[in-house]
Amino acid sequence: MTLQQIHYAITIAESGSLNKAAEILYIAQPSLTSSMQELERELGITIFNRSGRGVTLTADGIEFLQYAKQIYSQYEDLIEKYEDPKTLKKKFGVSTQHYSFAVKAFVELVKSFDTPFYEFAIRETKTKDVISDVASMKSEIGILYLSDFNRAAINKLLRTAGLEFHHLINCSAYVYLWSGHPLSKKESIRFEELADYPCLSFEQGDTSSFYFAEEILSTSEYIRTIKANDRATMLNLMIGLNGYTLCSGIICEELNGDDYIAVPFEADSVEENSVMEIGYITRKNSLLSNIGQKYIEEIEMYLKIT
Repeated sequence: MTLQQIHYAITIAESGSLNKAAEILYIAQPSLTSSMQELERELGITIFNRSGRGVTLTADGIEFLQYAKQIYSQYEDLIEKYEDPKTLKKKFGVSTQHYSFAVKAFVELVKSFDTPFYEFAIRETKTKDVISDVASMKSEIGILYLSDFNRAAINKLLRTAGLEFHHLINCSAYVYLWSGHPLSKKESIRFEELADYPCLSFEQGDTSSFYFAEEILSTSEYIRTIKANDRATMLNLMIGLNGYTLCSGIICEELNGDDYIAVPFEADSVEENSVMEIGYITRKNSLLSNIGQKYIEEIEMYLKIT
């Protein structure tokens, strides 16, 4: 096994296609395929499932990539230390549920670095993808929340993936809606007052589960529910349909504008106001990079201000 083969495998996994990987690596596709087949024979495992739609990692492949990325990252660090630093870009990625504060912290992080020498990525995505991105080292950090309802299920997924959760802040539930909404002037909102308006939630894909929902109180019986897959669409639906969602109450006017407000959700005997514990996930027993530490500091600084 060579560092070149490790690099090839990482590129194939990230691109999801042998043809695309070959283009990125400036290598003939048959040569790339041959190199991977040789690596699989040497290791005695199958790294990739191959189909007409591209390639995906096998269970053995996911485990191999976790170790391979650690090795190749250390190799890149070594090159960066002893060669011209301009020849290698430092990579940093974050995967997160749809939180504006996570994006705001990322913006401040990028501002503090000389971006020509770094490759940054932020992915607002589904809950399951947040977990898999960190497990596969696609992202160094993932941002998500736990509650009394989803804690056992999410923690089990994290343990299985070799990840751990780090606490950031506890938040009560808020109703997030357009400032022109009929309920926007209320000091608090009860569940029954929302019955005439559509509940907006983020799409979680084919593997949708109550446990993956980004909105607290996801098991409640909503008369109308509309799903979206990005924050901009969610905000448009709030205005166009007087929709609402249930969130942490941590909103960023700088990014989302001042047309939206968070009103405290009023608990009652039917719907208790469950607490959201927001935090970040990392690979177990791993140390954050300097960039990762800086990102968490930016988040903590923002959360203290708000």
